[in-house]
Amino acid sequence: MKNDQGEWTCFNREYMPLGYNNIWHESRLPNTKDNIPIWTKYKALNELTLIKLAYGESGISRDESGKINQVWFYNDGSNPSATNKKADWDAYFEKIKLLSKFQKA
Repeated sequence: MKNDQGEWTCFNREYMPLGYNNIWHESRLPNTKDNIPIWTKYKALNELTLIKLAYGESGISRDESGKINQVWFYNDGSNPSATNKKADWDAYFEKIKLLSKFQKA
């Protein structure tokens, strides 16, 4: 998800930042995405890469100006932890590898 300052953060299946769990999150932060302190600007992260990261066109959300502001790596049918299929895990890890090449701005 991208914020108004062009910074990005990643959420888990419960829509909390990676590494957060429900108990920890609720006890320490208000339950609002605006107060989550894990936003980062990345050099050279562009629309082509965001499209590659998405599970398809329906895995992309755009703002009112048409810019991508949310990307989903997988949907319920390709969620590797739910399907436990090698192909879904391989696709997920390829997306993580692609994303890991970007440096903070």
